[in-house]
Amino acid sequence: MAAINVGTAPDSWGVWFADNPRQTPWTRFLDEVVEAGYTRIELGPYGYLPTDKAQLKAELDQRGLTMTAGTTFEQLHRPDGWESTWQGVAPTAELAAAMGAKHLVVMPSMWRDADGSITEERLDHAGQAAHGKQVSELGRRVAEEFGVRLQYHPHADGHVDNQDTVERFLEETDPQHVGLCLDTGHISYCGGDNLELIRKYPDRIGYLHLKQVNPEVLAAIQGQEISFDQAIERGVMAEPPHGVPEFPPLLAELAGLDVELFAIVEQDMYPCPPDVPLPIAARTLAYLRSHGGGVSV
Repeated sequence: MAAINVGTAPDSWGVWFADNPRQTPWTRFLDEVVEAGYTRIELGPYGYLPTDKAQLKAELDQRGLTMTAGTTFEQLHRPDGWESTWQGVAPTAELAAAMGAKHLVVMPSMWRDADGSITEERLDHAGQAAHGKQVSELGRRVAEEFGVRLQYHPHADGHVDNQDTVERFLEETDPQHVGLCLDTGHISYCGGDNLELIRKYPDRIGYLHLKQVNPEVLAAIQGQEISFDQAIERGVMAEPPHGVPEFPPLLAELAGLDVELFAIVEQDMYPCPPDVPLPIAARTLAYLRSHGGGVSV
């Protein structure tokens, strides 16, 4: 059984934007990551951490931190989406690669706005096929130019979100250039089955975001036309082990794949009081170390 290498991300400190006064300052984030016991992080929104390579490397090195991936969004379902996507992808991939990261986590653009309004039609099968082809080309290009592997992250209210669209996406993309970042919280929020995805597509699982959903809050909001952002404000995400999916069987299934994986702990909470993230991050890591076979920090 290969190791599941656990890290964390700015998201767990309530960071969703490059610059926002309601967020944890980046120096405090890095210091508290170390205090919580982690040695690995994701880049987070480009511009939140320093974008100067030498400065960022020095900040990470002095704290004993390494970087696993950069994170960004894409708009490749749109006919004119390549240029705008590349403008976000290129600097993110370049900076993450310079820090030694081997992965680029890419998320879909949204069909529902933060206020709950529907802004785009869902993709039909032809649109999904065209989108998959574009994402495959993006994966080929970031590997060629930056040496990172594209790990695609389904996202609630995004064009790849529920079980059907995730499976369709995996069928429409090239396994050579596109892996799956399995975000356990987003899959559960959208009514999907994480274990089924692992068992059905074991060779596509290339990266993990570990989070849980509060089933009571999720049941209360089902059928309401609210956005994922609004659900976050209502407390739909849960601190492990108080939500779903259950982590022990999930981690056992992942460890059985016999491949080394990075697993980034996330708990979506924006905005949040500044003193909330650190104890949650520490407790979550302690829980994973006690209940996950093969978990490594």
